[in-house]
Amino acid sequence: QVQLVESGGGLVQPGGSLRLSCAVSGIIFEINAMSWYRQAPGKQRELVATISTRNIATYADPVKGRFIISRDNAKKTVYLQVNSLKSEDTAVYYCNQFPPEDIWGQGTQVTVSS
Repeated sequence: QVQLVESGGGLVQPGGSLRLSCAVSGIIFEINAMSWYRQAPGKQRELVATISTRNIATYADPVKGRFIISRDNAKKTVYLQVNSLKSEDTAVYYCNQFPPEDIWGQGTQVTVSS
């Protein structure tokens, strides 16, 4: 059974930073591309960043240059460093495989507000 446990969110002022973590179990982590997704209120879930099994990262245009995705295969954890946060980054952030499977974690809330 796949389990995805996201953490690290919080309330931050515009321009601030957070480091999100996602602990993964139930899959062979090192052979799966992993992604971060987010869902803002009233909007559909969207892909934010992906990291391949070879540590090649790709980003959605709105977060390029501000977010950094990384992974630690030994810890079966994927990270998202979110910098220079804007109000439009406010959302619940989720991790999942890429492409995503049907099972999702509870997500971690990121709220950017002054």
